[in-house]
Amino acid sequence: MKLATLKDGTRDGQLIIVSRDLKTAQVADGIAPTLQRALDDWGFIAPQLDEAYRLLNDGKGRRSFDFDPANCMAPLPRAFQWAGGAAYVNHLELVHAARNAELPESFRDEPLMHQGAGDDFLGPRDDIALPREEWGIDFEAGIAVVTDDVPMGATPDEAHQQIRLLMLVNDVSLRKLMPDELAKGFGFPQSKPATGFSPVAVTPDELGDAWKGGKAHLPLRSSWNGKPVGQPNAGVDMAFNFPQLIAHLAMTRNARAGAIVGSGAVSNKDAKKGYSCIAEKRCLELIADGEASTPFMVFGDTIRIEMLDADGKSIFGAIEQTVKQTDLRKPR
Repeated sequence: MKLATLKDGTRDGQLIIVSRDLKTAQVADGIAPTLQRALDDWGFIAPQLDEAYRLLNDGKGRRSFDFDPANCMAPLPRAFQWAGGAAYVNHLELVHAARNAELPESFRDEPLMHQGAGDDFLGPRDDIALPREEWGIDFEAGIAVVTDDVPMGATPDEAHQQIRLLMLVNDVSLRKLMPDELAKGFGFPQSKPATGFSPVAVTPDELGDAWKGGKAHLPLRSSWNGKPVGQPNAGVDMAFNFPQLIAHLAMTRNARAGAIVGSGAVSNKDAKKGYSCIAEKRCLELIADGEASTPFMVFGDTIRIEMLDADGKSIFGAIEQTVKQTDLRKPR
């Protein structure tokens, strides 16, 4: 099943059902007004959405219309919880190697995770609006899952059963603001502006055999200014799968329906697969040449993030964003 949220002038938009080929859609009226409402009563509402999805794919959709990602908000325009993990230890190893530092063994035993801002997500075509280039603007291509209720102390196996949807994510980072924030040892809210998500959220079964072991075993493709820069496989070298990430989050608290948990930038040990964030490319340059030569993003730059299935068809639709300058005091 594929779901999206249509812009309708409200904060939470209108839930729509999208066909498997991403060509048509229909409003989920009479079933659930928003995706959060569907997640709040998933056991009752999901079968109704799934039946409408089946009919839509059979060409029998109710008042169907052409699907346009430009008219979409993030599938969940705001969430009660957004936690970004660092599931790819290769990325962490490169960051430390670039600093001539050893990766702490604890980083291999349990995942790193930060609490993100869930109140202001970007849609798949929304601009990355920032006032200053010198903050070190970086894209960060990853995958995220949306959960049902996960009780405190849940095991990874229990957490696995509560995964309801998957999305692509652009967890934008401001790299030159990070060092000072990290030095304070209390997170980095300023270094992590609004996060962007794919046009549609999909149930795990939409990935077919590529969804196994709590991982999405498909390449995640990133193109910067139209140039392909990375296609690492999201299932390869993922040291902590999504059930483990969710269980880590829920160790001391409940994670409620609609919680979003991200993988962090997808990274493979095989450097030929490219990169999912500029910071990783710069780390490779520092290790090889002693200095980083690839610049961060500037105003006017574009980033496209997409995942294709084995037949070359888009699963989630693409994130396509442009970095734009905005007044520091001017709301979007």
